[in-house]
This record gives sequence, structure tokens and C-alpha cells, in this order.
Amino acid sequence: MMFWYSHDVSGWGWFGMSVGMILFWALVITALVLVFRAVNRPHEHTHAPAVPTPQQILGERFARGEIDEEEYRRRLEALHAGPLTTS
Repeated sequence: MMFWYSHDVSGWGWFGMSVGMILFWALVITALVLVFRAVNRPHEHTHAPAVPTPQQILGERFARGEIDEEEYRRRLEALHAGPLTTS
């Protein structure tokens, strides 16, 4: 116990300990914030967006005015008829 009485810490020692303590707590808080953000991050969607069906594409073209009603109905009927078989 006598060791502490004869070796006191000078002004620079207190300054060094204070800076060290601030840096230590800043490091601990930063690590906790980074872990908290990593755990609560929303999961990324890895699936591809849905591909529109031929009927949807045809409907969009009709809505944009690229084709008229007669052509829309003709092509829609062809889509519902199914694939043509050739011999």
C-alpha cells in the first residue's frame, strides 16, 4: 500500500488516462452501434421481379395506343388458342 503514496501520477498521466478512457468508451459504443445496425438491417430480396405474361404485355401495348382494339382482340384470341403445331 505504501507504493501508491510515493509514486503519484503527474498532470500528463491524468491527461493520458483521460484520453485513453474516452477512446476506450468511444470504441465500445461504436462497436455496439455497428453490431446493432448489422443485426437490424433489412434482408435483401434476392428473387427476380415477376416477368409479365404475354397477355399483360398485349394489354399494355393496347393501353399505350400502339395497337387498335381489332388487333388487340385478334392477338389475344391467338394467345388463348395456344401454340400452332406444324407437321
